[in-house]
Amino acid sequence: MKFMVTAAMVFAMSAALLQSAESNAQVLDPPHFTVVPTPNENFNNNLLAASASSDNDIWAVGQATIHFDGTNWIAFPAPMINGDNTSFLGGVVDISPTLAWAAGTVGIGVGNTNQVLELWNGMYWSVYSNPSFGPGDQPMLYAMAATSANDIWAVGDLLADEGNALLALFEHWDGNTWSVMTVGSGVPFLNGASADATNDAWAVGYNEAVIDDDATLAMHWNGTNWSTVSTPNVGEGNNVLEGVLALAANDVWAVGYSTPEPPPQEAATLTLIEHFDGNSWSVVPSPNIGPASQYQSNRLFGLTANSPTDIYAFGSYFASNGSGYQMTLLLHWNGTNWTIWPSPDPTTPGGFLSDLLWAGVVPTPGNVWIFGTEDEAPNEDTLAIHF
Repeated sequence: MKFMVTAAMVFAMSAALLQSAESNAQVLDPPHFTVVPTPNENFNNNLLAASASSDNDIWAVGQATIHFDGTNWIAFPAPMINGDNTSFLGGVVDISPTLAWAAGTVGIGVGNTNQVLELWNGMYWSVYSNPSFGPGDQPMLYAMAATSANDIWAVGDLLADEGNALLALFEHWDGNTWSVMTVGSGVPFLNGASADATNDAWAVGYNEAVIDDDATLAMHWNGTNWSTVSTPNVGEGNNVLEGVLALAANDVWAVGYSTPEPPPQEAATLTLIEHFDGNSWSVVPSPNIGPASQYQSNRLFGLTANSPTDIYAFGSYFASNGSGYQMTLLLHWNGTNWTIWPSPDPTTPGGFLSDLLWAGVVPTPGNVWIFGTEDEAPNEDTLAIHF
């Protein structure tokens, strides 16, 4: 099931520690990002999505829900999000200081899994009435995208027919109501979404393999319907897309990871970056830390951009010694190639190093925020880095 895979990546991934010489050898630009203190309201406080309407109105959500007013980060409780791994918000859309939407999944492992839509009114978050589904259906939402207050998408999956069918799930807000669309496309799992026009939106993820390996999946909205667009795969093992960023109809990026060798062989996963030029998707070469061993996997979870020639992709990488330690991973696109940039790992020395980057936002050019989680045992704390 989708959540088993997501949980392994979101809640249970261990983190990676390398000797300074190993990481510094691949750093091609001077460090810029610093850690900004952020509040924690739960036992687990992973930040999985971010959105902003201005420099003074930024939301980061996940297992916690925090807001930046231009001076301070403040935690605001979100109904049904308790930091106990039974629920999370996977997407957020910030329209204004008095209007924001968040979407996620609740009831994981404790009953009938269901989606949740939440609305911010400038003072508090409240649960918004969900669209109707059939008895026994299990809708799950993992990402959001918007072009305006009246054009918002929430995407995910619908487990239907008493668990015998999995459909790609798309929910749309037109300013008055949420409507539902489903598409059967193999065994789809959608992880990320982005839109740059009312007739140009993307959702990415993977198709779960029945016989072979998981394969990349990209679906496109043309203003009338959602359809699958062919995407390449690398290596002989699983390929997964985790995040997407639509800058224009002919400039769309997607990131995730590929696997050089098929199961049951063990091989470190590698960063996977793909680009859509208006006609087709192609793989763009991307660097990795190592891999110096089968343990040193690299993964990318999301993107954000200043401009088409100033883009950030982020995620995490594992240690090569098999310790399970994991560190933040940050790549930068300068219009010509992707290079590794340094990024901080704030976990207290001596603890189990588990720092990951999941979401980013650029409210105005030059103001780059990237969010994730750091392991401060016994809790997982919010993490924000700023350029």
